[in-house]
Amino acid sequence: MTKPVVAIVGRPNVGKSTLFNRILGQRTAVVHPQAGVTRDRLYRDTEWGGHHFTLVDTGGIESKTEEPMAARVAAQARQAIVEADLVLFLVDGRTGLLPEDYQVAEILRRSGKPVILVVNKVDDFAKPLPTAEFYALGLGEPVPISAAEGLNTGDLLDMVIARLPAVTAVPEAEAVRIAVIGRPNVGKSSLVNALLGEERVIVSDLPGTTRDAIDTRFCRGGGEYVLIDTAGIRRKAKIRASIERYSVLRAAKAVQRADVALLVLDAAEGVTNQDQKIAGLAEEAGKAVIIAVNKWDLLTPDKVSVARYREGIRDELRFIGYAPVLFVSARTGQGLEKLLDTVDAVMAQYRRQIPTRSLNQIVHDALMVTPPPAQKGKRLKFLYGTQVATGPPTFLMFVNDPGLVSQGYRRYLENQLRQVYGLTGTPVRFVFRRREQ
Repeated sequence: MTKPVVAIVGRPNVGKSTLFNRILGQRTAVVHPQAGVTRDRLYRDTEWGGHHFTLVDTGGIESKTEEPMAARVAAQARQAIVEADLVLFLVDGRTGLLPEDYQVAEILRRSGKPVILVVNKVDDFAKPLPTAEFYALGLGEPVPISAAEGLNTGDLLDMVIARLPAVTAVPEAEAVRIAVIGRPNVGKSSLVNALLGEERVIVSDLPGTTRDAIDTRFCRGGGEYVLIDTAGIRRKAKIRASIERYSVLRAAKAVQRADVALLVLDAAEGVTNQDQKIAGLAEEAGKAVIIAVNKWDLLTPDKVSVARYREGIRDELRFIGYAPVLFVSARTGQGLEKLLDTVDAVMAQYRRQIPTRSLNQIVHDALMVTPPPAQKGKRLKFLYGTQVATGPPTFLMFVNDPGLVSQGYRRYLENQLRQVYGLTGTPVRFVFRRREQ
């Protein structure tokens, strides 16, 4: 059974993301004094007192606004209310009751969902609590807290657990985590929405629309997946606002917690220097990589130019030459089914276990065909190898002297291994150690 869902909602700048981070115990959502920083629905699983639930952060609800982005942010928050089993309605104890709070309260009454009214930014419980005026919202007794200081948040969580539906804990299947990464405006959010079949994340022509790393779990063919939409990663010289700096850091962290990095390129622009640096993040993190050339429907290539385009990508991104290259269109849906099939194929290689006997035979044959060059009268001797990890496949190799292993010979051994086992989409790691007598 799925976990109960708790959504945090309210008007802009009442501290929703601060409370979200406080409950999770980590800085997951971007927090900034500027109003309207959170835009999409941000989901994270958490627990309190042994009870597990899914917490949702939302953007501020502004009912009366003509600004298109604000309207779409509010629509995301309303969708979170629809999905929720319990809603935490956050108001600001410093500014007091505002007309926007009444508007949010009316939305919640119409939803019929259980609501806990939470008065945030109450930093001194020794003084009279600023909660009396909030009774006028007609949503029960207000609960004072300070999300920033952590005051009374434990009592709030006790109330949350008491009002959540009881569920039977069942082990969840291990989900494949896919981080969608790339420069701003290459179509990452559009691709996520197309794969999910809904507007899960807000899409705009404005660079920097996505700010948090947005996780969305979905099922396909009996498999569990989590798509992680990330903020576009710019060159450091282009990153001016602190909000964007936080967003880029979260994108980099999203790569760290993913299994597969889906590198999205713009078909019209090809591979840029920044694309190379972003690909390097995934390679250094040891993640499986798939290259998705988006907006392919805007070009009209023939088969020869497709091959030439792929060859150009391989040349520019040769350090991840193991990554499959797919041509897709988020707008038309072209190539999306194959993209998910490729995720499955790449994950099988990423988790591949190679028998020790086969590994040693491949290395022995490679040494016989092309012996390593001698260095200062010493020649590399291979003694024994075994696989010590998957995700990515990692091999511990015992040799007479690790210093005799050049980068070129390391690549040669990797290529020999790939010729036999493929290992498409996944990096391969070798660790060379001296075997002491």
